[in-house]
Amino acid sequence: MIERLVVVGSGVMGRGIAYVGAVGGFQTTLVDIKQEQLESAQKEIALIFEQGVARGKLTDSERQEAEARLSYSLDLAAAVRDADLVIEAVPEKLELKKQVFETIDAHAPASCYFATNTSTMSPTEIGSFTKRPERVIAMHFFNPVHKMKLVEIIRGLETSDETAQVAKEAAERMGKETVVVNEFPGFVTSRISALVGNEAFYMLQEGVGTPEEIDKAIKLGLNFPMGPFELADLVGLDTRLNNLKYLHEKLGEKYRPAPLLEQYVKAGRLGRKTGRGVYDYTNRENS
Repeated sequence: MIERLVVVGSGVMGRGIAYVGAVGGFQTTLVDIKQEQLESAQKEIALIFEQGVARGKLTDSERQEAEARLSYSLDLAAAVRDADLVIEAVPEKLELKKQVFETIDAHAPASCYFATNTSTMSPTEIGSFTKRPERVIAMHFFNPVHKMKLVEIIRGLETSDETAQVAKEAAERMGKETVVVNEFPGFVTSRISALVGNEAFYMLQEGVGTPEEIDKAIKLGLNFPMGPFELADLVGLDTRLNNLKYLHEKLGEKYRPAPLLEQYVKAGRLGRKTGRGVYDYTNRENS
């Protein structure tokens, strides 16, 4: 039975996973190496709790119980010593993930399961950083975590049936729907999303239409909930570019990043998190 959850990385995804973990009934610890990051995460999670109560998603007592289950730590080794499940949510840099998994493998109990919240990277390779690859899996959450219904669960080469079932049950306890798929670069969702988003940048580069026109066409014509530029600004243009570079390396020319996307990232136009991406969020009307 999974009861003690540790989430590593308190960025956008980590704080969201910690929130749904606590609401799902897990004793949850959110870990980061920076105190200011944890403080920022705590403030945002408190706001999500308030909004949940205001919208009738949680009762006030449910919020208080969930908040009591949530703690914060700067000490990864200590946090994982009695963990049942560790979900890594650090940036998509292989060397960084390697450091995290080597640390948690050295300090977590032998019974602990490990998951990586990656949108493209190999759970097989990440599992090789541990002495328990059969207990390593990918759990791909979507942004914003507290609203998006899906967790894409990806088995690596060595992942056991038991680990896949544990990940599925944990995600469902967090209120999520799941799909369980086998590893291939980009899995299911990232391969499709990256293609759509990259093609939108090529169309913008070619002068086919404005960002507003392209987003509106995709939303109303194809029934997407968000346009490709709205989504890119939400997840971060740097994140989208890193994913495309990885998929281009692994899957070939159809994933070559659009030059305009690379130009935006070089200019520091990374999306909502910097106030400007494809759209300008410094003006309230655009946010």
